[in-house]
Amino acid sequence: MSERPHLLIVDDDREIRGLLAQYLEKHGFRTTAVADGRDMRRVLERSHVDLIVLDLMLPGEDGLTLCRELRSRSQVPVLMLTARGEEVDRIIGLEIGADDYLAKPFNPRELLGRIRAILRRAAHAPRDPSPHAVRGFSFSGWRLDTVTRTLTDSSGRQVPLSGAEYRLLAVLLAAGNRVLSRAQLTELLRGRDADPFDRSIDVRISRLRQILGDDARAPQIIKTVYGEGYVVGVAVVSD
Repeated sequence: MSERPHLLIVDDDREIRGLLAQYLEKHGFRTTAVADGRDMRRVLERSHVDLIVLDLMLPGEDGLTLCRELRSRSQVPVLMLTARGEEVDRIIGLEIGADDYLAKPFNPRELLGRIRAILRRAAHAPRDPSPHAVRGFSFSGWRLDTVTRTLTDSSGRQVPLSGAEYRLLAVLLAAGNRVLSRAQLTELLRGRDADPFDRSIDVRISRLRQILGDDARAPQIIKTVYGEGYVVGVAVVSD
């Protein structure tokens, strides 16, 4: 990039904000540091941000709430920080759309490495479509609304999707007849390099097929292209 990437640090600890900003500026980034969600929104309204470093434990609206809100209207990458190391927090954070997760205390070098890796992936990995660009997809009697992030069947009944299931279905529909590899989809959902032995994407694809009533033995909506990945096999109309 010709211009330094702009990082937004959201942490209520003034000392941590200052130290992170100083360290990241030293390593080639432009930073803005704020204490809460209200100030985060103000920055996002007036300037372009390439990545948000978001603390989980914030006063008022916590990091999970803010991450969920961000994902409803933006695809800006999010790296979550927390003083808690429980597995459930990491899973929830990634499930609602965080690109990576780092527990405090951490080595600043690890934070720097993860930020750089997320930005590299963000430049090449598929992202679920912005509601500003596409309001929804209609396919095989179903509709996926990117504004409300809801799936409805032909009768208008809403079918619940987890955050990861929504993102996976949205990016597959946005790709049209282009095959997306397991590695691409894993990076999209987990924010980390894909492990060749990781089968979490296969499990999520199986779950989506069950939701859509797609026969696992001969799927028509989400097809497997052996040795390559997955592709939508029906006509998709976007609006």
